[in-house]
Amino acid sequence: MLGEALLLAGATGAGWFWYDSMRARERAVALGRQACEREGLQFLDETVLCTRTRPARDADGRVRLRRVYRFEFSDDGVNRRAGHLVLLGPQLESLELEPFLTP
Repeated sequence: MLGEALLLAGATGAGWFWYDSMRARERAVALGRQACEREGLQFLDETVLCTRTRPARDADGRVRLRRVYRFEFSDDGVNRRAGHLVLLGPQLESLELEPFLTP
């Protein structure tokens, strides 16, 4: 009985983590796309990759997951440039774009 409860709790936790990770990736894609649109760049959305996930505290002291994403964009349709963004929970913590040619 205890083993079944632990298995169910583990499966529920894994399901929550997967769902939350997919929502966070969708948010990262949207934020990366918006940043590129503001700068007149081409966002390469199939390149979004979560490179690190770890717990961290937000401004209210609550434990959230801090996720670091890497993505690529193009300034001229040929060059590939790197961008990084950090989400703390659902909130954007930072966004950096590699130097690029002004379109």
